[in-house]
Amino acid sequence: MLGKTMRRIVASMGVLAAGTPALLGDEGMWLYTNPPLARLKERYGFEPGKEWLEHLQKSSVRFNSGGSGSFVSKDGLVMTNHHVAADALQKMGTPERNYYRDGFYAKTRGEERKCEAMELNVLESIEDVTARVEGAVKGDMKPDQAAKARRAVMNAIEDEETKKTGLRSNIVTLYQGGAYHLYRFKRYTDVRLVWAPEQQIAFFGGDPDNFEFPRYCLDAAFFRVYENDKPAEIKHFLKWSANGCADGELTFVSGHPGRTNRLATVAELEYTRDIGYPYLMQRLYRMEVLLNAFSARSEENARQAKELLFSVQNSRKARLGGLGGLMDPAVMARKRAEEAKLREAAEKDPKLADAKGAWDKVAEVYKTRAKILKRHGMLEGGAAFASDLFGIARTLVRSAQERDKPQAERLREFIDSNKQPLELQLFSEEPIYEGFEILRLADSLASLSEQLGHDDPLVVKVLAGKSPVDRAAELVNGSKLKDVATRKKLYEDGLPAVTASKDPMIELALLVDPESRELRKVMENEVEEPQRQAYAQIAKVKFALEGTSTYRDATFTLRLSYGPVKGYQEAGKKVAPITTVGGLYERSKGQNNKAPFDLPPLWAKKKDSINLDTPFNFVSTADIIGGNSGSPVVNKAGEVVGLIFDGNIQSLVLDFAYSDEQARAVSVCSQVITEALRKVYDASPLADELQGK
Repeated sequence: MLGKTMRRIVASMGVLAAGTPALLGDEGMWLYTNPPLARLKERYGFEPGKEWLEHLQKSSVRFNSGGSGSFVSKDGLVMTNHHVAADALQKMGTPERNYYRDGFYAKTRGEERKCEAMELNVLESIEDVTARVEGAVKGDMKPDQAAKARRAVMNAIEDEETKKTGLRSNIVTLYQGGAYHLYRFKRYTDVRLVWAPEQQIAFFGGDPDNFEFPRYCLDAAFFRVYENDKPAEIKHFLKWSANGCADGELTFVSGHPGRTNRLATVAELEYTRDIGYPYLMQRLYRMEVLLNAFSARSEENARQAKELLFSVQNSRKARLGGLGGLMDPAVMARKRAEEAKLREAAEKDPKLADAKGAWDKVAEVYKTRAKILKRHGMLEGGAAFASDLFGIARTLVRSAQERDKPQAERLREFIDSNKQPLELQLFSEEPIYEGFEILRLADSLASLSEQLGHDDPLVVKVLAGKSPVDRAAELVNGSKLKDVATRKKLYEDGLPAVTASKDPMIELALLVDPESRELRKVMENEVEEPQRQAYAQIAKVKFALEGTSTYRDATFTLRLSYGPVKGYQEAGKKVAPITTVGGLYERSKGQNNKAPFDLPPLWAKKKDSINLDTPFNFVSTADIIGGNSGSPVVNKAGEVVGLIFDGNIQSLVLDFAYSDEQARAVSVCSQVITEALRKVYDASPLADELQGK
């Protein structure tokens, strides 16, 4: 499996070995404040106007649970993926009703189900605050002083803007420290589920077909946002295309790509290849085995674990593809050539002299990161405490500790501007399953002992003379934090109540917090701050050579990508860009209708009612990455023609380097969504709302 995946990625990236321009093909996850107008006009003869861009920006939605979406009606209807909706579907489920597996449809607005702790954000405006942030950091400051000064000014800006505008205000770091932009978001916290299909049709083909193409997945879902207990009145929403997707058509993707590392130095990439990803892969493989074994014991276990298992499997396969790219000599050769060009420019230009040592500083930073990787990941990263209850306990402990500090000195997640999102999550009524908690916590405690050593002083204190299983059971069964009222009282009563609490999860969080905070300081002061300063210098070199066309790495904020619907060649064969509903039935028949290629009963029953020529999934050259899931795909008229849900296997290296030879974004066709709503799910009112009827 590993060898086959890597060979396919290497084959797709081979063109990168030669000298290449700063940007390739349709590369780019573009800021709305700096859209690629000249490139679009030159390549495609199309230049979107200011109103077109503003409309698409304000029609786009971010799911803070991870993922993207868009408004698709004036009454607050939001489109996204089934797998973005999976967390909400699972939380709503019970042993009697498995919405994740069986789907959901609210025939009336009164039946729309409110989602626990779900927040959607819409980007209202962006402001460059680089000068103010950088101005707070003086040249003679030590890294710890610089980190403190930077945190103070960022906390202050966010707090000021939130109070002034009432909008969620967050500073986003761009170019890994080269620029700082203030993003202002409108928040929606009354979000209700409208429709989701069966998991089997949303993820048809399961793990074997994940990141593959051709595909046949109806990976779609709809929510509705409410304000004052009424559907929100939305000015900016996307209209449904009458014709849908078509081969060769130029399309645009507006979404929230999570993170890319295309600006990373060779030293950082080597760390990721040799240390970071292998360590992460071990954790993912371990968790996957654990969840599969738990799921096999009962149908209810499988329901509880399904969403997390999907996430782990998806992450494992994505990292496998990324690792394959980093092992490709062609990819690394391109990165070395790009870095050599930048270093040469810094050496020759006196104005860039300060950047000459930046690459070596990054290399030193990653030596430090490697030293603390395991301990930091286990304690501050929470890998040793895989428990929702522990997460609640840590939030209560740190909130109480940070509350009375000046804004400038607080940890960033506890400043006043983040109070509402924090409380939304902390006081959620979502279910906590004790057996599932004990399983995950016991395994993570065992991993803590294995990674740090059974005789490590902190490990000894954490286990308290018990086995990981017995200790996990003691912690979970003894905690009262499952009760939201208990959480609220501890939160409101503050530090005296938290420190006096005898809740075992609170006691555990207090036990590990001192060392965890120290590790966080090391990461912030000796890794992140020096790295940020070094990358800021590297960014200046890139600006000097490439101007504003230089690439901006993804930051889980709104970006615009583009590219035509286009097939590709693989193993000497042409892969067509669009599949059809008929292909779904052929794929299932070819696999003898066995899992994960079995058809949901409703799809088998309704076959004769559906137009088998309806386009199902399509691929385009648009530049996407994780976090783009649920992004709308629109045509030049700004109309919905599709819904991003995946990339093909060759796209997994896009985290580090772009190519459009074989790498493709995979989308659900708009045509199959309305066809399925009308012909399979008896949901014509929803289809009418989408099509403006």
